[in-house]
Amino acid sequence: MSRSVVIIPTYNEKENIEKMIRRVFSLYDDFSILVVDDGSPDGTGAIVKGLQAEFPDRLFLIERGGKLGLGTAYLQGFAWALEREYDFVFEMDADFSHNPEDLARLKAACENGGTAESGADSSAEAGKDAYADVICGGADLAVGSRYCNGISVINWPIGRVLISYFASVFVRKVLNVRVFDCTSGFVCYSRRVLETLNLDKIKMKGYGFQIEMKYSALKLGFRLKEVPIIFIDRKEGSSKMSGSIFGEAFWGVLALRFRRIRAK
Repeated sequence: MSRSVVIIPTYNEKENIEKMIRRVFSLYDDFSILVVDDGSPDGTGAIVKGLQAEFPDRLFLIERGGKLGLGTAYLQGFAWALEREYDFVFEMDADFSHNPEDLARLKAACENGGTAESGADSSAEAGKDAYADVICGGADLAVGSRYCNGISVINWPIGRVLISYFASVFVRKVLNVRVFDCTSGFVCYSRRVLETLNLDKIKMKGYGFQIEMKYSALKLGFRLKEVPIIFIDRKEGSSKMSGSIFGEAFWGVLALRFRRIRAK
């Protein structure tokens, strides 16, 4: 059985999902994939079902009744992964804004601290150098970061780049964490992080979920490593970003500042 599973939440991703699945399975590393589909009316779930006969031991599908939110999709995926013996659990988008080739780099950061790469380390032991490599021991979670080496975003309007970048600045200041890309949805978790976090207490459902997960892990003493990536905006399909998602993240971050984070 594979040691690693990539969780991909989907809603109307028929243009991307088969290409993404085949790309991940073409990689050298032996990744499994769990698609969590929120009842996509465009037939995304049916495409995944059709591919399961070709990849019976590596491709899995959870079908949900409707659009229930990014955070709940990942939480359901985490519970599924923890019931099985995966050592590494990944979050990744279906639209190729995250390069599947970077999965191995995120995994390496959690296996050996990513000593071949430069990135920001948010552990208490990292010292004052925000870009120092972790050279002893692995990270507990690795984040594909758009901002730890400047701004590495392609094809976004400048307004969206600024909103995303300064949202991470806002989170760093309010929560007092040294994470340059707090809202990144490209993450590798070691099993021990997900086993320790009280996932039932994660409250945010949209992109604020990404902030809450990272902050909770850091508050419980886990080591986070940022791995520089190049983020490329989707070429096919439509973005799921909305004003309500942004608002939830803003107010949720303020509430997080005063919440006590406890292990399961």
